Amino acid sequence: MITIAIANQKGGVGKTTTAINIATAMAATGWKTLLVDLDPQGNASTGLGVGSADRESSTYDVLVEERPLAECIHPTGIPGLDLVPATVDLSGAEVELVTVEDRTDRLRAALGNHHAHDICFIDCPPSLGLLTLNALGAADTLLVPLQCEFFALEGLSQLLQTVEQVQQRFNPDLGIVGIVLTMFDRRNRLTDQVADDVRDCLGNLVFDAVIPRNVRLSEAPSHGLPALIYDHNCTGSRAYIALARELIGRLPERRKAA
Repeated sequence: MITIAIANQKGGVGKTTTAINIATAMAATGWKTLLVDLDPQGNASTGLGVGSADRESSTYDVLVEERPLAECIHPTGIPGLDLVPATVDLSGAEVELVTVEDRTDRLRAALGNHHAHDICFIDCPPSLGLLTLNALGAADTLLVPLQCEFFALEGLSQLLQTVEQVQQRFNPDLGIVGIVLTMFDRRNRLTDQVADDVRDCLGNLVFDAVIPRNVRLSEAPSHGLPALIYDHNCTGSRAYIALARELIGRLPERRKAA
């Protein structure tokens, strides 16, 4: 199983939207897909139609109680896509784990023994705390959603520094599979300028596919559905399908699903 953390310490960049829809797109192409919701807000869980009352076991149980991952996996209504949901209890996990010796390795240990899925996405919280460190420690690679706005590069610089620190201390094999530009608005000249700056700075690391500002992407979570199910033909859905196709092309050949 290849594990991809979806992270950006800045909130409101489309991270959870990306996690939900890229996971759905991968499942639709035949990959057995697992989405781990590591954000205490639990938005990825809600966006896949798993309500609070249905989250008997969660990522909190995996990290703090060391419950086997297989016991915390919930099916979704999407064929080929399973979920480890998050609950508000997860907000206390960082405090509870702070004195634990293996506090940055809990998620890696849980995922390392799991072979029932081809690919796993981890939806990280909008911070660089202990939860995100667990995700980066467990991941093979990182996918970064980057909003096309003025402060984007500054926030990205901080994240890349954190990745370097994780590589040095916890996970020397952590890579970056790519950066996806989100909330792209062609009517805004600043959007084009930021996109050009990011591509000039990071080159081929930036995906060709860009995720536009799209009303249907915003509406879908309120229905407990990914946009790809809510409106398969909207521009946002088509963008995520293109992103999934591009992502598959970047994954190591030996790890591609049959």
